[in-house]
Amino acid sequence: MSVPLTYPGVYIEEIPSGVRSVTGVATSITAFIGSALRGEENEPILVQSFAEYTRTFGSLSPSHPMGFTVNQFFRNGGRDALIVRVSNGGIAATLLSGTLNLRAASTGAWGNNLSVTVTHPDPAINPDAATNEVFNLIITDSATGAVETFNNISALEENSRYATTILEQQSKLVRVNGTLAATRPPLANNLAFDTTTGEDGDAITDAEVSSGLTLEEDREGIWALEKADLFNLLCIPPFTLGNTGDIGAQSRIAAAAYCLKRRAIYIADPLYDWDEHSDITDPATGLDSATWGLSRNANTAVYFPRVVQPNPLQEGRLAEFSPCGVVAGIIARTDATRGVWKAPAGLDATLKGVVALSAKLTDDNNGILNPLAVNCLRAFPVNGRVVWGSRTLAGADQLASEWKYLPVRRTALFIEESLYRGTQWVVFEPNDEPLWSQIRLNIGAFMQNMFRQGAFQGSSPRDAYFVKCDAESTTQTDIDNGVVNIMVGFAPLKPAEFVVIKLQQIAGQAET
Repeated sequence: MSVPLTYPGVYIEEIPSGVRSVTGVATSITAFIGSALRGEENEPILVQSFAEYTRTFGSLSPSHPMGFTVNQFFRNGGRDALIVRVSNGGIAATLLSGTLNLRAASTGAWGNNLSVTVTHPDPAINPDAATNEVFNLIITDSATGAVETFNNISALEENSRYATTILEQQSKLVRVNGTLAATRPPLANNLAFDTTTGEDGDAITDAEVSSGLTLEEDREGIWALEKADLFNLLCIPPFTLGNTGDIGAQSRIAAAAYCLKRRAIYIADPLYDWDEHSDITDPATGLDSATWGLSRNANTAVYFPRVVQPNPLQEGRLAEFSPCGVVAGIIARTDATRGVWKAPAGLDATLKGVVALSAKLTDDNNGILNPLAVNCLRAFPVNGRVVWGSRTLAGADQLASEWKYLPVRRTALFIEESLYRGTQWVVFEPNDEPLWSQIRLNIGAFMQNMFRQGAFQGSSPRDAYFVKCDAESTTQTDIDNGVVNIMVGFAPLKPAEFVVIKLQQIAGQAET
C-alpha cells in the first residue's frame, strides 16, 4: 500500500520480500501409551528425561512396563517423550471430612499417601479471611515428600482465588471432588485420604488402548494423541511383563493405521512367543498369522529379538524387555547426530544398557528375516549389540515397495509434515503467478537447505530435487475451483544394505 504523498520530500516505503521460511519439524518425538503408577489419564504429557517421568508418572513398577520402556528410550539418546497413561478400573483416593471433599489428582494407590492440613488466615493480616471464606491448604505426599501449599484460597465461586479453580490449574496432587461447599472447611491437621482407598486397577488391555467403543470419539487410548500437535514415533509397550503381556492384534492394527494418518512411524515389538527366527516365518505364529494380524504397512517397523537388561527391581538380575524403547532412542540419537535420512542402524547404532539379546541370530538367520522386512538386533564381537536392519514392514523383497527403507520413508514424512505446516499461509492468497513464484522460492529454499546437509542423492540441486508450481501444474480449471497444485520431488538416499567386495588374483608380469 502506497504512502500518501502530501509534502515535498523523500518518502520511505517497505516492500514485503515474499520470503516465508519453511521450518523443518521435529523428527523423533516419541509417544508412549501404557499404564503407570500415577499421572493424568488419556492426556499426552511431554517429558524430557526419565527423572521428569518419575516425578509425573511414578517410579518403575513390575505392574507397569511402560516405565522400563521410557527409561530405555532416554538411556539410548531419546529427548522428547509424549506419555499417555491409561488405566483399567483404577480408583482415586478421596477425603470427605465435613465441608472438605477432595480426591487425588489421578487414580492409583499412590493417593493413599496423601494428607491435608487446613489453616485459617489471621483476620488482622488478611481482612478477607472472614468475609470471603478464605483458608489455607497444605497437601503432603508422604511417599515422595512433595508438599503443595495454597494460601488464601476461597470457598466462594465468585472469588478470584476460588479453591476449585486453583487446585485444578495448579495442583499436581489433588482436586475438589464434586462441588465445593460455600463454607470454608474447619481447621484440620494431616487428614488422610481414606474415605475411598485408591487402587491401581487391573492390567490394561486392548479395550483401554484401541478397542473401546468410544475411545476414538472421546479421544482416549491411542486417540488421546489427537490432543498432541506432533509426534513422530509410537511405542506401545507390553501390557504386563512376562509371556502374557503382548498387546493384541487390534492394538497393532489401530496403531499402524493411526500412524499412517499422522505421518508417524509405529515401532512394533515382536511377540513373546517368537523365541527363534523360525517362529516368525511359521504361518501359525509369525507375520502371516492371525495372532500378529498386522498388514504390510509402510509406516510400521518391526524389530527382533527382545533385549535382555538388568532389572533394578530384582537386584539387577537379568530380564527380557520389549525393544521398542531402545530402538526409538537410537532413532532419536541418529537423527540428532546424522539426520533423519541416515538409517538408524549399523555399528554406530549400539544398544546402550543391553547386555544380551533373547535370541542369538546368525548371518543365515538374518538372511531369512531381512527379506521379510524384519529388522534384526545382532550381537557382534567387539562392537557389541547393534541394530542391524532398517526396513519398514512394507519392505519385504516381494512387495518391491518404494517405501522399502525406513530412512526413505521417514525423510518423506519429514518433508510432508514440514511443507504442510510451512504452506498454511498460502490459503486464500490470490491464485496467480506472484503466489506461485513465492511458493517456489520458499519451498525451494527449504529443499536447498536439505540438499546442502546431504539429505538427497545427486551432485547438484537439479539432480537432487525439484519444485514445480506454475501454469502447467495449476490449470485455469484448478484456479476456478480454488486449487493450487505444488509438485515436489526428491532423490532419496538409500542405505548401503549390502556391501559387495570383488577380489581377483592377477598374475604378476615382468617389466620390459
